[in-house]
Amino acid sequence: MTKYQIKNKQNKRGWIRIFEALVAIILIAGIVLIVLEGDDSTRNDSSSRAYNAMVSILREIELNSSLRSEIVSIPVSSLPVEWLNFNFSAPGTMTKITEKTPGYLECVGKICETRDACLLPQSQSQGKTVYAESVVISSTIQTYNPRLLKLFCWNKIN
Repeated sequence: MTKYQIKNKQNKRGWIRIFEALVAIILIAGIVLIVLEGDDSTRNDSSSRAYNAMVSILREIELNSSLRSEIVSIPVSSLPVEWLNFNFSAPGTMTKITEKTPGYLECVGKICETRDACLLPQSQSQGKTVYAESVVISSTIQTYNPRLLKLFCWNKIN
C-alpha cells in the first residue's frame, strides 16, 4: 500500500466516527424531547380537565337565580367568606360546589368583594398545584351588590 492509500483509509475512519457521534447525539436528543413532551401533555391534560370542571360549576352557580341571590345578599361586613363559613353564609352555593366537584378534584370556594385579591390561605395550598377560577356575581333584579366567587381546586392525588 502506498502512503496515499493509508492516509485516505484513516480519513474515512475519522469521518465514520464523527458520523457515529452525530447519530448518537441526535438519538439522545430525540429521546429526551419525547420524554419531556409526554410529561407536559399529561400536565396540560389534567389542568384543562380541572379548568373545564371549574368553569362548569361556576357557570351553574352564575345562572341559578337563587344561588345568585344568596351570594349577593351577603353583607359587606361578612366578607370575605371563607370555605369553612359557607354553611352559614351560602349553604346552597356550598352544596352546589360539593355536588358538582368531580371525584379527582378537591375544591373550596371563597366569596369576596370584587376589588379584593381573594386569595386561598397558604395553609390550604401548601405543596399542591392549585387551579383557580372566578366569576363575578353582580346582581339580582332587586339588588346590585357585586361579589367575586372564586373557586380553588387541586388534584386529590398529588
